[in-house]
Amino acid sequence: MDIKTAASLHRLRLVSAPEAVSFLLLLVCSVLKRTTDFNAVPVMGAIHGVLFILYVLFWLDAWNRTKWDLKTAALYFVLSVLPFGGFFADRRLKREADDAVAASRARREDAVDA
Repeated sequence: MDIKTAASLHRLRLVSAPEAVSFLLLLVCSVLKRTTDFNAVPVMGAIHGVLFILYVLFWLDAWNRTKWDLKTAALYFVLSVLPFGGFFADRRLKREADDAVAASRARREDAVDA
């Protein structure tokens, strides 16, 4: 994995958890708006909107750089619209990055031994 691909996955990971948290907070604010006089939906909606747009942009960049198949790319997009999906996306992306680093190290060691 080259450095640009790794950076792309890292950016996607950095925004996935905050996007998931903002989505959950937006859901809580929506319930509070209907049950109390507390209305933070406009503020939380704007924050979540910005984070979601960032997630989609970083997802498109990661898809382009990693050459994911349609199934994998669709999975990461669907995880962005599920309430706890961002946390699962973060874990899968971390595992994918760790696997890529391990494979890169193994290739380097094979090249040195040869």
